[in-house]
Amino acid sequence: MGVLSGIRVVEFEAIGPAPFGTMLLADMGAEVVRIDRPAAPEELIPKTAGSHVDITGRNRSSVTLDLKNPQSVEAALALIERADVLIEGYRPGTMERLGLGPDVALARNPKLVYARMTGWGQSGPLAQRAGHDLNYIALSGVLSAIGPAGGRPLPPLNLVGDYGGGGMLLAMGVLAALLHVQRGGNGQVVDAAMTEGAAQLGSVIYGLLAGGSWKEQRGSNLLDGGAPWYDTYRTLDGHYMAIGPLEPRFYAELLNKLDLDPAHLPKQHDRSGWPQLREAFMQAFLSHTRAHWQEVFADSDACVAPVLGMAEAAHHPHNQARGSFIEVSGVVQPVPAPRFLATPSALPRPAPARGEHGLSALREWGFAAAELTQLRELGLGFHGDL
Repeated sequence: MGVLSGIRVVEFEAIGPAPFGTMLLADMGAEVVRIDRPAAPEELIPKTAGSHVDITGRNRSSVTLDLKNPQSVEAALALIERADVLIEGYRPGTMERLGLGPDVALARNPKLVYARMTGWGQSGPLAQRAGHDLNYIALSGVLSAIGPAGGRPLPPLNLVGDYGGGGMLLAMGVLAALLHVQRGGNGQVVDAAMTEGAAQLGSVIYGLLAGGSWKEQRGSNLLDGGAPWYDTYRTLDGHYMAIGPLEPRFYAELLNKLDLDPAHLPKQHDRSGWPQLREAFMQAFLSHTRAHWQEVFADSDACVAPVLGMAEAAHHPHNQARGSFIEVSGVVQPVPAPRFLATPSALPRPAPARGEHGLSALREWGFAAAELTQLRELGLGFHGDL
């Protein structure tokens, strides 16, 4: 069920952006078989991969394969031959050394979309260097803009590199390449690099910088916490409210709800008066609890919202009304998005254990009993009797 129903994806086990991008496709109905290593690599042990709390691993089936065993290559290629998409997140050259690079895979399956997720990209001086989300967004220029005035750049979790600039970029590339194939084109390689994805996310800021409307000085601009009316403020009970009334009419509504007289305040865009405005907002919000301010701004266009903890978000009335979160095997998680009214996505299934659901998935992919026996002889692992 889902808009991508019938699209078959072979995913090679990885962490971070590649599983997230694959999750997006799986949430939309793509049939994903993940090739896991027979045992969890050491770097995965402290993480969530392969457990019921591995949200980005949901909606998959799993088979296991020791790719260091040369005969296992044939088992992997048997899956690739029947797939529409291959997704891998290894260092450049790894798949080639395994005998599973794009040339080999596309020779066996000319319509294949071969999607590669890396930090630096498949080429360039840094292509072979190790790195993580923070390193990639540092090189993109985006990290330099995130953080308080006079302070150091702050990690925006790993949302900008791994997920927004990584997994989402990967999924978009896969969908575009699939459309190309469905229009009669050949398969191709998608080279998704987090550094470039993070830079893409910063396109608007790069435009403001080019136009002279952005200063390369953290905490001094419209959208980086520099403007007192685009920031967060502590409440009496230690929580926070987020405000963002950019437009004059919304800003006027904010002042009205805070019981602040504009005649006694600097103008909204008078930078010299921003310290005074910030102090006025700070004192106003500190005078009452978050619950009080939620009630005050409940039916307002002042662009004000409570800063909810992640454990709180699922209980907010709007999120409940939309059904924005769901509990799967005891784990509260976001529902698949975006929504498709004609072909809604199915409710998520928890991440599989190694080899779990593999047999049923292979049968759905059209493998006969004799072929499954041969795959097992080649080292492919899955639960169940043939």
